Parts: sequence; structure tokens; C-alpha cells
Amino acid sequence: MASFYEIGPIRPPSEATSLLVRVSRNCPWNRCTFCPVYKCQRFELRPLDDVLADVRAMARVADRVRTLADERFGGRVDVSTVRHLAFSDPGALQLAVFLAEGGQSAFLQDADSLVVPPETLSRILEELRARFPTLTRVTSYARARTLVRRRVEDLRRLREAGLNRIHVGLETGSNVVLRLVDKGVTSEQQIEAGRRVKAAEMELSFYVMPGLGGRAHSEEHARETARVLRAVDPHVIRLRSLAIPPGSPLDQARERGAFEPLREMDVVAELRQLLAALEGMSGRLTSDHVLNLFGELEGQLPDDHAALLALLDTFLELDEERQQLFVVGRRLGLLHHPMELANEAVIARVRQAKDRLAEAFDGDLDRGIEQLRLRFI
Repeated sequence: MASFYEIGPIRPPSEATSLLVRVSRNCPWNRCTFCPVYKCQRFELRPLDDVLADVRAMARVADRVRTLADERFGGRVDVSTVRHLAFSDPGALQLAVFLAEGGQSAFLQDADSLVVPPETLSRILEELRARFPTLTRVTSYARARTLVRRRVEDLRRLREAGLNRIHVGLETGSNVVLRLVDKGVTSEQQIEAGRRVKAAEMELSFYVMPGLGGRAHSEEHARETARVLRAVDPHVIRLRSLAIPPGSPLDQARERGAFEPLREMDVVAELRQLLAALEGMSGRLTSDHVLNLFGELEGQLPDDHAALLALLDTFLELDEERQQLFVVGRRLGLLHHPMELANEAVIARVRQAKDRLAEAFDGDLDRGIEQLRLRFI
């Protein structure tokens, strides 16, 4: 029996095992020059009845997954159930993954679920909680510009209905860079939005995009982003390093010389400047995307602040060739930490890979590295 309910195109890496509930389609702003996801797609609020019908359909599929587990897999929804459904009923696969991880988290799609009227969103949350009583966390993306139009009382009611984590694409705290990438928001609105989410006692994640200022605005991007982060002190800071999708407006700006991207080595220096300015904050820093050069750049502030800086310093203290070796080795999965470059055998293996990469791009190693990164968009 096929499983029919609507699922949007993306979700955060941290929501990989969450139940995905699409309450709107695409993005209400859709002008950010670095984002290719919803271009040429019209934004729509899904009718309430359609969303409620999807939630009920998911609940029926979940019951079917549990029955399958009882009949064939000893009563446990686990990896065996997931593997079976991946081939026999792909539509039920996300329910199996969700249940295998305890059925505790859901994610509201697409790009800005808070644009849905609060009373409508509350009704969806109530249905979701009723059909999936094991839920302990419901998360959504939200634009800062939308959040500043929501009263704290409205956000608090949504939290009481079950929405308890908000992800906001801060990207940068620089008003100059915000205008350049057509983000449609000011740093003052970002600060107010973050404070409203925290006042409503929701968990707040701010996404930061190292490299977004390019060469011209790198220093300001780091400084002003740190200013906004300190003003809000979000519960989580999530790093999403810039990669420029081919054909995107930002790619077009690069082609005409209006945007000069940083090399990966320079992004690390920018990131070091940003982190140095976060002393005294209390949130968690996480590097949970494959585009980030340092996946292990994670820790709790302020306790781990010195260790986070030390990791970046280990890289920055290398000479330029070894920095290049680390970048290439990391992007090819040949090494994971700068300290591995103390091993001559590792150096030899990565140097061969670096030389082959440069040769493939007519000696332009930076272009070769960029192509490696584009695989992860």
C-alpha cells in the first residue's frame, strides 16, 4: 500500500530523523542571492484541512509500520524495518526512521512556518501532538522579519501548543552584507526576533554563514555577526559555510566581479575573528554541516571557548602549503584534523591528491577545491 502525504525538499541536518510536516510550500521571501532552493517556485500556504489530513495519514502509516515490526521484526521498529521499507514502501520510510529513533521530534516545513497565522499553526500543532503523543520537540525555520511581526504572547501560545525550537538564518549581522545578499532584514530586526523567541521560552538556533561577506567585507561580517550574537545569546549557533551554487544570483555577481569569495584558508581566519569575539556567551556552537571545514568545531560556551580557538589556531599556524594540504585532504576524506599533518605518510598521500586536483583544473587549485565543496550543497 502506497503512502501519500506531502514532504518538502529540505530540512536541517539536526532534523534527519524527525517527522516532516509540510505546512507551507517554498519561501515567502525567496530573494537571498546565495540560496538556490526555492527559486522560480511560488510561495503558498497549504490549506489547514490538507495539512491535518497529512498528519492523520502519517499516523495511519505509523500504525502500519508498527504492525509490520510486530509481524516480521520482533516488535521493534529498527534498522531492519527501515531497510525493508526503503524498498517496499519508500513513502513509509520517514515514519520508520522517525519511530526507530523514538518518535520524539517533528519539523515543520518549508522555509518559514511562522508565516502561517498563529491560530492555524496552533491547530496543526494540536493535531500533531494528539496523533503522535511521544513528541517532545517540534522545530521550524522562521525568518527574523516574520518573527518581529509576531507578539511574544503569540509565540508563547505556539510554544504551549508544542512548537519549542526555532531555527533562524542569521547568516550575518552586517547590515552592509545583508543588503548585498538581499536578505530582506536588518541586524536590528534580527536582534529583536531572537529576543522574542527567547522571551517565549523557545530554544533558538541562529545560523551563521562564514565567508558570506566575501573578501571586501570579511572583517565587518565577522565583527557585526559577533555583535548580533552577543546581543541575543542564542541557545545554539550553527555554522553553515558559504558555497556558491552555480547559476545563483551570487554566482552571477561573482562572474561580473561584484563579489570575490574567500579562499577556504581565509574563511578560517574570519571564523577565528568571529569566535574570539564571542567570549562570555553561554550558548552552544555546532558545526553540523559537511560544508564546514572543521566538523569537530563544537562546544559549549564559555567553557570550551579556548579549545575552539585552539583548533583554529592549529590550522592557522601551518604554512600555506600545509593549509592547502589540509583543505584538500579534508574535502577528499583523507584526514580530519590538522595534527594529522605531522605524519609524513599522510602528507605524501594528500600531496599527490592535491597535485592531481590542481592538474585537473589547469593549475587552479582554488577552483578545484571549490568544485569539491559544491558536491555538498
